[in-house]
Amino acid sequence: MRVRKLLLLAGLLVLTNCFFSVCATADAGALKITEMAVTTKIVKGNPIDSVRRISSTSVKALYCFTRLSASKDEDTTIKHVWYKNDEVVGEYELPVKGQHWRTYSRKQVEKVAAGDWRVEVLDSEGNLLKTVKFRMN
Repeated sequence: MRVRKLLLLAGLLVLTNCFFSVCATADAGALKITEMAVTTKIVKGNPIDSVRRISSTSVKALYCFTRLSASKDEDTTIKHVWYKNDEVVGEYELPVKGQHWRTYSRKQVEKVAAGDWRVEVLDSEGNLLKTVKFRMN
């Protein structure tokens, strides 16, 4: 009886280790954001600044730039979700087509855009990857 319990425990330990190995392998293909910024302009594929506070009268549009890396070279998508005062004001699905990729979304700025803003980046399954917050006067 005691030997049977030990074998059962050893089997559970092996199953547990296999389970976590599979999880680690599946997670290895996950996207990682290496750079993210809300910016006033994209030049040669890169942001020129990083906005933390800005006047709505000083720009006509803002951009959310995202640089990503993945361990697997598979096509997928991310989503930029723009919020103003906790209300969704824009959603943009963007392709990711390689291990090293950069992309951006563009949000038109209205004259009455004052408030607390944020942009969330979600993976193709809806998991939050990163958030950037800024204030518009």
